[in-house]
Amino acid sequence: MIETPSPSLNDIRIESGGHRELDAVVALMEQAFDDRFGEAWTRSQCAGILPMPGICLALARDSAGKPIGFALHRIIGGEGELLLLAVAPDQRRRGVGQRLLRSFIDSARDEGTTRVHLEVRDGNPAVEMYRSVGFKTVGRRRKYYHGRTGGQFDALTLSLDL
Repeated sequence: MIETPSPSLNDIRIESGGHRELDAVVALMEQAFDDRFGEAWTRSQCAGILPMPGICLALARDSAGKPIGFALHRIIGGEGELLLLAVAPDQRRRGVGQRLLRSFIDSARDEGTTRVHLEVRDGNPAVEMYRSVGFKTVGRRRKYYHGRTGGQFDALTLSLDL
């Protein structure tokens, strides 16, 4: 099997998205989120939140324009919340998630936000990335995520002062 080389981080661009990118978002969620943890949103949940005030969808695209990651966040009332962040499995550990996270943090700062939050499954490898930029654990929600096979998993609430 011939592997396609991964694009360099310089070839990746972050751009705003909307309803037009819903198919790409759903496809990325299906690739990125394991069903056993119950972290992915449904198509209707994503479609329903996109038109709400303060919601922003950022897409990471490779040099050919293919979506390889996304972040969905909201900024409202002086605070920001990262709702979803996903990177295609073959693009992980290359800085794509970090670029999407920094894009969210920069947007929040630009809006005058003083604090940003997120929730993540305890044990998710992304926790390391969040902590690397300064997020701190401020809470735990027991059995928050419900996987399709019946498993229940705690969520960590993380916060970063800007």
